[in-house]
Amino acid sequence: MKLNLNADLGESFGAWTMGDDAALLPALDSASIACGFHAGDPSIIRQTVRAARDRGVTVGAHPAYPDLAGFGRRQMDIAGEALEDLLIYQISALAGIARVERWPLSHVKPHGALSNAACADPKLAICVANAVRACDPDLILLAPACSALAEAGAAAGLRVAIEIFADRRYAPDGQLLPRQQPGAVIHDPAEAIAHVQAMLAQGGLISASGGVLPTPVHSICVHGDSPAAVSMAAALRDALHVAGHTLAPLSEVLDKGTLNAP
Repeated sequence: MKLNLNADLGESFGAWTMGDDAALLPALDSASIACGFHAGDPSIIRQTVRAARDRGVTVGAHPAYPDLAGFGRRQMDIAGEALEDLLIYQISALAGIARVERWPLSHVKPHGALSNAACADPKLAICVANAVRACDPDLILLAPACSALAEAGAAAGLRVAIEIFADRRYAPDGQLLPRQQPGAVIHDPAEAIAHVQAMLAQGGLISASGGVLPTPVHSICVHGDSPAAVSMAAALRDALHVAGHTLAPLSEVLDKGTLNAP
């Protein structure tokens, strides 16, 4: 397969540091950059875009609920036009900084609780898709596999890249297991590689109960805030190359004329 390896970056804020973006960037094809609502500030955003550009890593907006204290992982009752406005604001901010740095925005990937909600709720998913399309219909929507968000993006006419998570386990319905549940988060790079390889081999999400939900796969995510992110991403990239896969930016993966189905 031709695949994409992505991570969420720019999630520091002021004097507070989250993750090691500089060490993680060499392993990535794409970076989704926090837009200031769950993490990130103007200086962090610009520095992260510039660092990604210098490494040749494509960048996307990583918008979230307005939840700095909770790192965007707390559910909020925001929907309809209010949610679209929040997303348009964040995507536009990232796009503006990317334009200044002469490194165009390639995609949008919702963060945390917003992503989880849009994956399960078709109405919220439509709000997200509408906001992305309003900003730029040429932007790629990076959406989790087997989600209402992926369906809404396709219905809105967006190019949709289907994402699986190297460091997260799945429930039988394809949603991510809650982080508080034992085993929901994978910390061991070898275990993450085995998890990804099994999903690619079986052509679908593998739930914690062993069930398989068929799906195409375009991109694999390693969460940048994980303590093992750097070693996991580097080891995963090497393992994918050894297995014969080609790693590339999202636009190349989507433009190659295949759904990456088994």
